[in-house]
Amino acid sequence: MLTYPQAATMVERALAHARDNGFPPMTVAVLGAGGRLISFGREDGSSLLRERIARGKAHGALNMGVGSRSLAGRAKSHPDFVNALVALADGDLVPVPGGVLVRDVDENIVGAVGVSGHQPDNDEDCAIQAIRACDLRPDPGA
Repeated sequence: MLTYPQAATMVERALAHARDNGFPPMTVAVLGAGGRLISFGREDGSSLLRERIARGKAHGALNMGVGSRSLAGRAKSHPDFVNALVALADGDLVPVPGGVLVRDVDENIVGAVGVSGHQPDNDEDCAIQAIRACDLRPDPGA
């Protein structure tokens, strides 16, 4: 189970990583394995839609059991299928990198981190650094 202190640390670490790298204002959502929001951070100046994007990246990863990088690959090879998934999820599935599953030491999915604000690869890197800060395993997908 992902705890609030872990989730709060993930938000802070993701934002710190973004600041260390000079990224624009970022938004971070940390969800538990059941898809509920545990912790959230939105920096001043982050655009309004970033909240839904960050949550959508994390929800998509949880809903499909793969990091959103894998969903991005599927969107390229099977666009109709991924469009159907987005519709089934009522838009709460964003198939681009930046939604990273959180796995425990036994490889169980305990949550997901979604980050939005920069290029997808950089969003994903913020999420990975955040998860590692809690000694958990990031799974961004392949």
